[in-house]
Amino acid sequence: MTLTKTLYEKDLYPEIEDAGDSDFARDCVEIAAERLKKGQIDRRTFLQALTILGAGTSVLTLGSGSAKAAGEIVVVNWGGPAVEAYQKAFGEPFEKATGTKVVIDGTGPLGSKIKAMVDAGAVTWDVCDTGTGTTLVLQKQGVLEPIDYSVVDKSKMQDIFAYEYGAPNYMFSFILAYNKKSVPSEPTGWKDFWDLEKFPGNRTLRKQPNGMLEACMMAAGRAPNEVYPIDIDLAVSKLKEIKDSVIAWGSGSQSQELFRTGEVVMGNIWHTRANLLNQETNGDVTWTWQDGIVTAGMWNVPKGNPAGVETAMKFIASAQDPEQQLVLFNAMGNGPANPAAADMVPADKKYIDPGQPENLALQVLQNGPWYEEDSGVRNLTNDELSREMWLDALSS
Repeated sequence: MTLTKTLYEKDLYPEIEDAGDSDFARDCVEIAAERLKKGQIDRRTFLQALTILGAGTSVLTLGSGSAKAAGEIVVVNWGGPAVEAYQKAFGEPFEKATGTKVVIDGTGPLGSKIKAMVDAGAVTWDVCDTGTGTTLVLQKQGVLEPIDYSVVDKSKMQDIFAYEYGAPNYMFSFILAYNKKSVPSEPTGWKDFWDLEKFPGNRTLRKQPNGMLEACMMAAGRAPNEVYPIDIDLAVSKLKEIKDSVIAWGSGSQSQELFRTGEVVMGNIWHTRANLLNQETNGDVTWTWQDGIVTAGMWNVPKGNPAGVETAMKFIASAQDPEQQLVLFNAMGNGPANPAAADMVPADKKYIDPGQPENLALQVLQNGPWYEEDSGVRNLTNDELSREMWLDALSS
């Protein structure tokens, strides 16, 4: 994956500089705001959730010339009123333990910005909340510090997401959602999703192939443990089989709206959006964890971070606290990255946690590194080639 927009991304995502796995983090901020507006969570929970997600008021920007105070760490994510909340829910405990002040920058940790800072020798961020794909791209470009697993605890995450240059902060899934009133029976997996005769009606798939290719492979008959390596040609051919019945979504809110308006009967969407639909339709729209694709958000540390690598690693380690991760879960349904949080989830909410052992056992753990492998075509990575082919198929 490159850190510049392709022609296709400019057409489909004119408002996003780096369309990619960080879209989920932005969507989480939107979900929290929606739930606050509806009175489903209180302001304190909202602010705590944004805090742990790392989303705060913009404090520093690349090239702003702002001076960084001594004994301070800057954490960047996707915006929101979280400076006050960070001090209450996350900053104060860290400051008490380390004496280091925490500042939230909500300008958005785009991969291109991180690289530009490092290349210019003008880094103002210490810890960045990105995704698996961005982590691997920046790793190849040599702009990240390796995670110090003598400080960050590998036992507090799924092994597959313990990246050399990124540590997971939450988990989320692409799942098969469906409207019970619009389908003849409960779909049991992606083969049913592709069965237009048994399950008539429009479907929705994402405009990007991440999380979609895996579903295509299972629809083609691959067992969950045989999804990787993905056969891109086969996956795209499966898309073409049902393309005339597919309405593509580009944002989480779009995927939710397609169900609200009845334009689709099934979809491959984020589990957080499926949960909101389930609540607002009194259970008419639901989902199955069967053959879901689970992945993770990632903490990164850019090279030359002002607070120093040691401080950044201590911060990431502190963010592994399961109680703090549960705040995010309670507000938006993000799965805690720390498996120890599973037993702390209330019994009536375990069904919406992708990391619950019974839910995780049904899903495919996404193999992020596969996306950055050489496709063997025109020096493109698997991610680059699959984006090109996926979007060509959708638009043809």
